[in-house]
Amino acid sequence: MKLIVTIPAYNEEKTITSVIREIPRQIEGISSVKILILNDGSTDNTAQIASSAGADFVISHKQNKGLAITFKDAIEEALKKGADIIVNTDADNHYDQSKIPELIKPILDKKADMVIGSRKIEELDHMPRKNKYGNILGSWLVCKLAGLGKIDVSSGFRAYTRKAALKMNILSPHTYTHETLIQAAENKLAIVEVPIKAREVKRKSKLIKSIPRHIAKSLTVILRVFSLYNFIKIFITLGIVLFIIGVIPIIRFIYFYFIDGGQGHIQSLIIGTMMTLIGFITIAIALLASAIDWNRKLIEDILYRTKKQGLDKK
Repeated sequence: MKLIVTIPAYNEEKTITSVIREIPRQIEGISSVKILILNDGSTDNTAQIASSAGADFVISHKQNKGLAITFKDAIEEALKKGADIIVNTDADNHYDQSKIPELIKPILDKKADMVIGSRKIEELDHMPRKNKYGNILGSWLVCKLAGLGKIDVSSGFRAYTRKAALKMNILSPHTYTHETLIQAAENKLAIVEVPIKAREVKRKSKLIKSIPRHIAKSLTVILRVFSLYNFIKIFITLGIVLFIIGVIPIIRFIYFYFIDGGQGHIQSLIIGTMMTLIGFITIAIALLASAIDWNRKLIEDILYRTKKQGLDKK
């Protein structure tokens, strides 16, 4: 059983050594532990220091591409190098790497496909209040939309089985944390959370440069991914609501038609007819989307099998 720890890094020369050296190289149930650094176009000496600190693989982007793309590339490289389990962590020393055995235990026990290292947000006294409540709100929203239990959805300290990693298709250019969880829930993968308290990071976040902007981007990703997997449900619900709203003024017109001939109430008939037609069209779009949804699922399955076969041959 081969474990590869992936670390996306951008200008982390001050902390990368301590992160690498804290990663345990001997874990019960694991035959080998390798460390893969995906250097995202750093302008400092992150790549060189990571190599000197003991990283087994250091791969660099020619320019900064952002966290989501860097994470995606790191996972792909880990799969190419034969990983059975992938642990992803941050390069800023936010997470306790000595807890990796606890993080991967549910996978070794065959109880999980994906494990989230919960930062125990409520107990982090060092986290700014606006960040803390933003994380709590984001977690609540994603868990509700994806039908998950209480999970720290923004934690980057995660473990994936080979199957779970192959199932992931990162489309967002901003962050991967919410998207991968919604995809995992859609694919019926077993998700387990392990409490691992995070450490304080004093420098400013490279991902969250502006709280309002980060929230806006994250919400956009969440809603786009959720709608991708729940397009039919959303449009059928919307269509039924519009149809019911349209029926109400039609009934109103019929009532006044029998009372006084409907004079002065023709607008109710017009508005009601328009709303019911829009409702019917929306439901028709949902039915059309169901065919597209089946096609998407077939494409995702083909993509999974193709990636798996390609890696198995190697």
